[in-house]
Amino acid sequence: MHKRLVNHCTIDLSIIPDGPILIKSGKQGADPTKPDMEFVETYHAGKPTIYLPGSSLKGAIRAHAERIVKTVGSEQRPLGDTQKLWASNPLKNDEYLDNVKEQNKNNPNIGEILYKGSSFTDQMFGNTSIASRIRIEDAYPDESKIVRTEERNGVAIDRVFGSTIPGALFNYQVCTGGEFHTKIHLKNFTLSQLGLIGLVLRDLNDGWFGLGFAKSRGLGTVRVQYNKAVVQYPGCQIDSETRKINQLGNSGQWNWTFLLGVGEFLLPEEARKYGFPQPDYQDSPVRAESMELDFGVQLKWEGDTESGVKDLFMRSVRAWSKVLAA
Repeated sequence: MHKRLVNHCTIDLSIIPDGPILIKSGKQGADPTKPDMEFVETYHAGKPTIYLPGSSLKGAIRAHAERIVKTVGSEQRPLGDTQKLWASNPLKNDEYLDNVKEQNKNNPNIGEILYKGSSFTDQMFGNTSIASRIRIEDAYPDESKIVRTEERNGVAIDRVFGSTIPGALFNYQVCTGGEFHTKIHLKNFTLSQLGLIGLVLRDLNDGWFGLGFAKSRGLGTVRVQYNKAVVQYPGCQIDSETRKINQLGNSGQWNWTFLLGVGEFLLPEEARKYGFPQPDYQDSPVRAESMELDFGVQLKWEGDTESGVKDLFMRSVRAWSKVLAA
């Protein structure tokens, strides 16, 4: 499915520190005036700045997504096809997929076989056999907001006696204010996959998990502010007379307010090969419009309100609930 693009969602959001956060740099600089643990920095807009790496955000989002699915399913591969593998064990090599790759190395349809055999979270975030469907951009500071950083001191604790270790002092840099802007991109997605991302972002905003260093010691809590979400169907056009979304080169046709998962754009036999659900749609209060250059179709949700981006996630979570009940 990576050779085709039938639907794409872009979630535009801001991450706001709700306390001190620290995404540590991978190495300690030679400047003795700087803290022992520095915030990761890069050049952006022609000047050095701290930022939240997309890799760090994706790691935290994936880890919590796996917690959610392991709550309702197992990380043990089922014996039959009637059960679903929800999340793989990251500390254990998946011998099943390795064997499938070896047995089907000359099969032109190996991609769909590996996708269907991967866990629910691996189908979203990728593994050593299939590529990820999710891309998260680096989060850079909003220039209209003041970024506040400060240094804090710490001391190592003796794990046996519970006392401080003499001379084991260290200091670290934290960010306590500002607003970091990023985008999450999800391509060829099912509505249940989009719904799971919505649940993860909800839990991040509620403080169920944090970002970066020392999360168990009070660091890492943030607030999530939704700016905009756009769902696009690049292979479709709008018929304004019938108020329908028409799929080009196929007979697919839907109401112009429909939120569509990847299975809706495929023939039944194609969807079965990948395990995509059919039907996979939700009605919405948003009316479709043409994409730029008057080719393709898109639906937009604006703002951090119940009728904005939260409405998109609420409708997608309904599809996630159906997957759990199946």
